[in-house]
Amino acid sequence: MSEVKEREGYFGDFGGSFVPPELQEVLDYLYENFVRFKDDPQFKDEFNYYLKEYVGRENPLTFASRITEAWGGAKVYLKREDLNHTGAHKINNVVGQILLAKRMGAKRVIAETGAGQHGVATATACAMFNMECIIYMGAEDTRRQALNVFRMELLGAKVVPVSSGQGRLKDAVDAALNDLIENYKTTFYLLGSAVGPHPFPSIVKHFQSIISEESKRQILEKEGRLPDAVIACTGGGSNAIGAFAHYVNEPSVRLIGVEPELAPTLTQGVPSIIHGFKCLVLLDEEGNPKPTYSIAAGLDYPGIGPEHSYLKVSGRAEYVTVSNDEVLAAFQELSATEGIIPALESAHAVAYAKKLAATMSKDQIIIINLSGRGDKDVEQVFQMLKK
Repeated sequence: MSEVKEREGYFGDFGGSFVPPELQEVLDYLYENFVRFKDDPQFKDEFNYYLKEYVGRENPLTFASRITEAWGGAKVYLKREDLNHTGAHKINNVVGQILLAKRMGAKRVIAETGAGQHGVATATACAMFNMECIIYMGAEDTRRQALNVFRMELLGAKVVPVSSGQGRLKDAVDAALNDLIENYKTTFYLLGSAVGPHPFPSIVKHFQSIISEESKRQILEKEGRLPDAVIACTGGGSNAIGAFAHYVNEPSVRLIGVEPELAPTLTQGVPSIIHGFKCLVLLDEEGNPKPTYSIAAGLDYPGIGPEHSYLKVSGRAEYVTVSNDEVLAAFQELSATEGIIPALESAHAVAYAKKLAATMSKDQIIIINLSGRGDKDVEQVFQMLKK
């Protein structure tokens, strides 16, 4: 079970807020407004309006008949977050937070991004609501995801490459938090992953839980019962926590998060504090966050959301790794078999689902959260396969 001490923002022993006093005031104000509006009927109506009319929800839970046949074993369903406007799950949370920012009177929005999908979603919403938008992105990721950088700039955002550290997602988060500390009186930080100091993990989970709210209803309509397993990739953890949320209290449903082999935060991490909150973290011998690598820029983070950390240590969820070769094979197989090109992030979940499905019977059911589409990754995969 996922126990949340909501006011303190803890999931078991993980979470909390370890930030300077001036930033804590901003977070307290953010939390007060979140609690004030999240269940407000007018806010919910507006959120649901934009999810339907702008994002394109509800999206399908697609039975992958050819993949099911090819893999043998369990029935495979795909929760189609790839069909959302901007091409990934990120827009769910962005719409919710931008509506919150609007009610709080913010005019300037900042965000971090790894693969670029959260940056694109944030730039999209800022364009729609006429807000200044600054996106921090690791310099290495701007190279890997040049198309998404152009998309963000096309949407009116200013993309700031971050060269410090490895020039990846962790460093982009560092830069965004520094900006918030310096400009907290005028700035709303639209955090994209289920990480960071309280209340960010709870806010992101709240808005992303639409994924499992829909999939639970859809699978009951299609199959008359719950799935045997829900599988999602884990980096910062937002798509996975959204995919898991409405199944956490259903003990018959296995919850499985899939990590990159070279960024195994939940399989090898230890409790530590990173970016103002406590979670499982990959540390080096000196106790600093360890360099990580993934071919999927959105999974390249040495920490993880605090609720995932709790689900791991409590045994409620399982976390596994897959290799880059397995991910590339899954990327190609889903494309050729179902006509659906997945994001490299999502291909991690597909890769593990293939192995799991073969061990299950034909009357069992797997839901894969297809967190995004692979348009952004096609050029990168092309270059890797060419080598």
